[in-house]
Amino acid sequence: MPIHFNNAGAGLMPETVTQAMTGYLAEEARGGAYEAEQRHADTLEHGVYETLARALDAPADDIALFDSATRAWSSVVSHLPFTSGDRIWVTPYEYAGNLILWTELRRRFGLTIEVVPLVADGDLDLEWMSAHIGDDVAFVAVPHVPSGCGIVTPVEEIGKILAPWRCFYGIDACQSVGQLPVSVASIGCDLLTGAGRKFLRGPRGTGFAAIGPRLRARVSLPFHDLHIADMVADDDYEVNTSSARRFEYAERGSAGVMGLDAAVRHHLARTDSGPGPLRDAVRAVIEELPGTRLVDPGSRHAAIVTFTHDRVSPERIRAELRARGVNVWIAQGSHTPLYMRTAGVEFAVRVSPHYYNSMADVETFADALRDVLR
Repeated sequence: MPIHFNNAGAGLMPETVTQAMTGYLAEEARGGAYEAEQRHADTLEHGVYETLARALDAPADDIALFDSATRAWSSVVSHLPFTSGDRIWVTPYEYAGNLILWTELRRRFGLTIEVVPLVADGDLDLEWMSAHIGDDVAFVAVPHVPSGCGIVTPVEEIGKILAPWRCFYGIDACQSVGQLPVSVASIGCDLLTGAGRKFLRGPRGTGFAAIGPRLRARVSLPFHDLHIADMVADDDYEVNTSSARRFEYAERGSAGVMGLDAAVRHHLARTDSGPGPLRDAVRAVIEELPGTRLVDPGSRHAAIVTFTHDRVSPERIRAELRARGVNVWIAQGSHTPLYMRTAGVEFAVRVSPHYYNSMADVETFADALRDVLR
């Protein structure tokens, strides 16, 4: 079994997750999909929302399920009532998929997109934010941990700056849920999105959002599906919930939802201290090798270590490490373009250990990397 240092891409699913999914699929195959759904309705309709609410420290009514974090973000943000002249704040660490959406909304509404500056070490400039916030700022988008490098942004401090103002506050928590404490209540955000497949160790094709009531009240959706809406006359319908589930579609992969629920339960049962020490050990290994350059901005870091080498390409490093039984991945600069272009990074090696890895794994990685870069 390889050493898996690609948890920022997709974590290894625990046995409880694979059992939940394969067991559910077997029930569908033997006795019918609708019948399996009915037997597991308590989990599918209630339990998974309550479990995610506990993990995110948010009310269960704020939780909605999607097939990806990108779908979750775009399903909410694209329906906000922006007007011409609204200012949107993003950071240099914004994910490219979100930037594509902001670009489209800028064209549609006449928005002004402003990039929050950084201080010298790569941290966000909170003094700038405090000085420039105003009622014409309509939305502030912040990744808790960007996918291309391991900086942890100060989401709670930003929440305190924004709290007195009218703007909505959205957090991309794809890379933080499962490896860092995440509390919607402490952050004070209106939207938080995440994926099941990364550090949470759930299945691909699962995503979620915590969508606060203040934001939900401002969104006018063009469609409501039949799990939460009914035709009450030939030309009228009623929505029977004010919860975040009105952002969902009725059809979904129930086996994936069962796997997501199992993954979140597994996460909540953990007693470890997280991957922080492993991250520091990985960073030390890379930093000591000649020719390496860490892409490591900021003063606080999660378990994502990104680097380049002056002679050996990221693709070759990944391939050679895989041949030696170590999984790492390529961070594409175009996926975090605002920061990576400034940093001069087109491609880099991304190493992302998790709590189930060990110091012995780090030693094996170190020996393999030294061999590759020799």
